[in-house]
Amino acid sequence: MTRHIPVVGFVSLGCPKALVDTERIVTELRARGYRIGSTYKDADLVIVNTCGFVNEAVEESLGAISEALKENGHVIVCGCLGGRKEADGSNYVLARMPKVIGVTGPDSVDEVLRMVEGVLPRPHDPWDDLVPAAGVRLTPRHYAYLKISEGCNHHCTFCIIPNLRGTLLSRPIGDIVREAENLKAAGVKELLVISQDTAAYGVDKRYKLDFAGGRPVHTRLLDLCRELGRLNIWTRLHYVYPYPSVDDVVPLMAEGLVLPYLDVPFQHAHPRILKLMKRPACGEKNLERIAAWRKACPDITIRSTFIAGFPGETEEEFQYLLDFLKEAELDRVGCFAYSPVEGAKANDLPGALPDEVREERRRRLMELQAEISLKKLARRIGKVEDVIIDEEPDEDGVAVGRTKSDAPDIDGVCYVTTERSLKPGDIVRVKITANEEHDLIGREAAEEP
Repeated sequence: MTRHIPVVGFVSLGCPKALVDTERIVTELRARGYRIGSTYKDADLVIVNTCGFVNEAVEESLGAISEALKENGHVIVCGCLGGRKEADGSNYVLARMPKVIGVTGPDSVDEVLRMVEGVLPRPHDPWDDLVPAAGVRLTPRHYAYLKISEGCNHHCTFCIIPNLRGTLLSRPIGDIVREAENLKAAGVKELLVISQDTAAYGVDKRYKLDFAGGRPVHTRLLDLCRELGRLNIWTRLHYVYPYPSVDDVVPLMAEGLVLPYLDVPFQHAHPRILKLMKRPACGEKNLERIAAWRKACPDITIRSTFIAGFPGETEEEFQYLLDFLKEAELDRVGCFAYSPVEGAKANDLPGALPDEVREERRRRLMELQAEISLKKLARRIGKVEDVIIDEEPDEDGVAVGRTKSDAPDIDGVCYVTTERSLKPGDIVRVKITANEEHDLIGREAAEEP
């Protein structure tokens, strides 16, 4: 008689950092002999990795838990919303979904595994198993997220992430480099470095000396970038606050060690609003810093996110933000209408704006950015750039890829006309022939003789 192998299903919500947590759980379960299911019907139980950053994400997470309970009935909850507490200290999710098997917060792989094994006994001894060195990933084969730290030391008034994920905890630099090496060996062509505060990497360790590949290195972003640069694959930095220390990393981009790309969450430009937000580096002269980065690395791409309609934001202060965008000419921009997150200190600030005002300001900002993007992308027509392919050519010979200026899912794409059978992960030279508001169009360039 064939022994039943327990099957675990997954619903993973939220940001790439949550996706990395899901990948770690999946990897450990596979190592212990569990199968990973693709439908509610196939699974013996379902794990829902939740997000609790804004109210819309909370509702989405609660909806996903409710659906999993209805369709499967055996549900474990983890992630940011799982770590949220009520005013009396009770668990937020359990108060609303008492039928779940168990609830835990983010970065709690061991606790999730204990819950799973309490319901579905471990199939066999993990020491006898073979697990890919790069672990089990949920992204396409050619790129991967590389989380370098957990938590955050800041207490921005619109955010509750430190309450959910704790204070900054940097991973040992040697462990990160080994993971990156394993990912490269598994076929990864692009690493997306993520954390809550990438530029603060190593602060909690006081930049202690460690070893990577037998080399003594300090636990700090500059040294990490140098080590990742040795791998000779694309390395892209996300969630980098504009601290002065970032100035030292930009020259590595000019050298080609890491991609000339910085994801810098400015969130606003007006000093009063930044102070109300309690943003780190709020006193920095960001226009001067951006100009210095571009001088050190002329090809640098700067992307950012902003919040429109923060409590108390006046029309004049919002116009100040628009003027900042016009002068800064950032390459990639995302904008959110302010969303009052339960438990965030910004909710207590006076001057809350109506929903329609917040949304109208978000729309105006993105319309302005579309004009800036259209103009900036047009300057690249005629240039030949490296493009990493994400989707194979269709019947018309048009593949979808990204330049060094574009991160997956959040930035634009490049439509590449080719006469070859390109595969995801191929990096090809493309001559840019046209552009849209956020995307590029090009043709694969002939090989140099």
